[in-house]
Amino acid sequence: MITAVIHAEGLSKRYQRGALASSQLLRDTLARTLRSPWTAFQRQKPETFWALKDVSLQVREGEVLGLIGRNGSGKTTLLKILSRITRPTEGWAEIHGRVGSLLEVGTGFHPELTGRENTYLSGAILGMGKQEIARKFDEIVAFAELEAFIDTPVKHYSSGMYVRLAFAVAAHLEPEILLVDEVLAVGDVKFQKKCLGKMGDVARAGRTIILVSHQLNQIRRLCDRTVWVDSGAVRQTGPTAEVVSAYETAMTSPDRGSTSTRTEAKAQFLSWRILEPSGNSAHRLDSIGPVTVAFQLRVNSPIHHGHQGIALFDAERRLMWACANEDLTLDPGLHELIYKFPFLPLCPRSYNWQLSLWVEKENVDLWEAIPELQVTSPNYQHALDEWNGFLNLPSEFSIYSEKG
Repeated sequence: MITAVIHAEGLSKRYQRGALASSQLLRDTLARTLRSPWTAFQRQKPETFWALKDVSLQVREGEVLGLIGRNGSGKTTLLKILSRITRPTEGWAEIHGRVGSLLEVGTGFHPELTGRENTYLSGAILGMGKQEIARKFDEIVAFAELEAFIDTPVKHYSSGMYVRLAFAVAAHLEPEILLVDEVLAVGDVKFQKKCLGKMGDVARAGRTIILVSHQLNQIRRLCDRTVWVDSGAVRQTGPTAEVVSAYETAMTSPDRGSTSTRTEAKAQFLSWRILEPSGNSAHRLDSIGPVTVAFQLRVNSPIHHGHQGIALFDAERRLMWACANEDLTLDPGLHELIYKFPFLPLCPRSYNWQLSLWVEKENVDLWEAIPELQVTSPNYQHALDEWNGFLNLPSEFSIYSEKG
């Protein structure tokens, strides 16, 4: 039976906004009096706000849970409470197991100590014995790629070196629960992929992970379930594909100013949707094909000899595919531009359509289609992330042997 290793009920955290210690020195009092004679000696009532409000949460043993939301939504505050860095103002949380937290670069490192000394210090803070740390030490240093600098004080490390060592310690010393807060954005792309692979190994070993990240492709690849935190409260929780899709739709919805309402332009792209396979979400694709996609275009003035381009990019802005149609004639009114694909073998993650319309050398409209295309089809690639390519192609495997 899978049990809950984290159980939180009604967690709330209140802070004072702009609460600074007031100096009582005579010179400072006189300065405040000159600036504002009437308010200098009035007692200011501190303004408070709730960084987290009535959050309840259960995380099962061996689960990889994603936390998403805008900056300031309360994600880091929640992790700080769960890792016992701060106390909640209201509510309670039970945690069963040894917790390793990586909430910011170099947390728990002493700048005057070397990388070697900080590794032992950090391991001890996580509750590891000296022999256990020594057994993993060489593997940690090799993962962090810091063999030449392990005996250098960490105050001389770059931010990238910091995060490599900090993540290596937290991931290799085998905490039963690992809390990770957006640290992978600091490392380079190669190291980020390495970290994703390591977290996948940690998850497959049956340990519990809570991952905060703005890189939603990481959340999709690692997390079975995701919690969307908004303004300090849980807005939605459920399967990762559904929650991330809802979050991206909200972040790119037309009321956020992404869609133009200009009427003087000759033409404008308005929206897009998946026509086939039917039954899908309008912007989510759960199979590789066949696929039919429609883009709505409003034409305000007649278009002659038009050039219409389309491109598909992944989340890292790498071009996946592009095409163009020449010599178009379009009368005023609404038009649907329809593209049919026999198959669309895309890896599960988010993608961006870009549509353009030109008349001779004039750019009539260039549109980054919203919301993004969410691909949730089965992954037919290698189990290790570092061996995943651009194409998500199913294959059949067989062995033919000749008898000797």
